[in-house]
Amino acid sequence: MLISIIITTYNSPDYLRVCLNSFTHQTDKNFEIIIADDGSTKETKNAIKEYNNNNFKIFHAWHEDQGFRAAKIRNEAVKLSSGEYLIFVDGDCIAFKDFVKNHRSLSEKGYFSRGNRVMTSENFTKEIINKDININDICFANFIKLRIQKKINRLIPFFRINKYPFRKILKKKWKGAKTCNLGVWRNDFKNINGYDENYIGWGREDSDFVIRLINSGVYRKEATFSTGLLHLNHKINSRENFSKNDKLLHEAISMKKKFIKNGYRK
Repeated sequence: MLISIIITTYNSPDYLRVCLNSFTHQTDKNFEIIIADDGSTKETKNAIKEYNNNNFKIFHAWHEDQGFRAAKIRNEAVKLSSGEYLIFVDGDCIAFKDFVKNHRSLSEKGYFSRGNRVMTSENFTKEIINKDININDICFANFIKLRIQKKINRLIPFFRINKYPFRKILKKKWKGAKTCNLGVWRNDFKNINGYDENYIGWGREDSDFVIRLINSGVYRKEATFSTGLLHLNHKINSRENFSKNDKLLHEAISMKKKFIKNGYRK
């Protein structure tokens, strides 16, 4: 089964390079990458070209910069993809070498997989970028040191428990499921018409997406203790449109939406 990794980015080529580099170390090689580029300048395009001769196919979905339109560019990226299973990742995240392998093992019909992440400090983020650190070479004892030094905010996503017994305990909970680390079947994505492109500006488009999956009978499966990512520190995006997006989300909840018109297919 081919897996499509959808990586969202915007004018952060240094972060994207680190993200892409983490996928060169994957033990499971049967995947392609589609960059969902929300209007970046040519520096991002140049960063992507650096990886075009690697062991995985990489495609570039781009549209003009008209503000934060992550929902739309993710839909456009999926249109370029060929995988039966989709994994959404943010371009400021770093995957461990077992990321694709573990997402594949957790994929199950009728479920989407929700992973978690570790936040890094500003200083540790600079170290990772400037020193080209391979996170797979960091032993767990050193991650404990990093936690004590407050260079990372927690340790749980580093643990691996193959037979974690509580993967379906929160199957109808949408809160906490974010598209910085989320796996979903392509058919389930299409059945709800993907992301709602009415969400413009930061926030809530991923929650809306998850809510409609649950409403359509596709439930949450925890990828905790299997697919944890490192999330690099960066400036917080503008929240100026958040109240409008929050209103759209509450409409999706109250109306028990499953399918939206302004989505993957018009």
